Amino acid sequence: MDDKTMQQMQAEVDSYISQFKEGYFSPLAMLARLTEETGELAREINHYYGEKPKKDSEEEKTLEQEVGDILFVMICLANSLNIDMEESFNLVMNKFQTRDKDRWTRIDKTEE
Repeated sequence: MDDKTMQQMQAEVDSYISQFKEGYFSPLAMLARLTEETGELAREINHYYGEKPKKDSEEEKTLEQEVGDILFVMICLANSLNIDMEESFNLVMNKFQTRDKDRWTRIDKTEE
């Protein structure tokens, strides 16, 4: 698969959604979908890493698929609200690199 920028992913999702009369769901409906997809990811993580094994009758899904579903819904939500996800990402990384820069214990490279 080709690597895609976030802008390319946002454009691809917009192109896909734009072919349907219904267009994007409302922000509230997308938040509900995001919550649903997050629950599905939680269920899969519980099956892989938790104490609750998957039933033999349950469909096999991968964590990669579930994360992809969440990314798709996030892109839909961002597109519907005219949010540039690259800009959004840069804002949050700046926050972590400034406000939270001393919050966590750094790995001392000289000890390696």
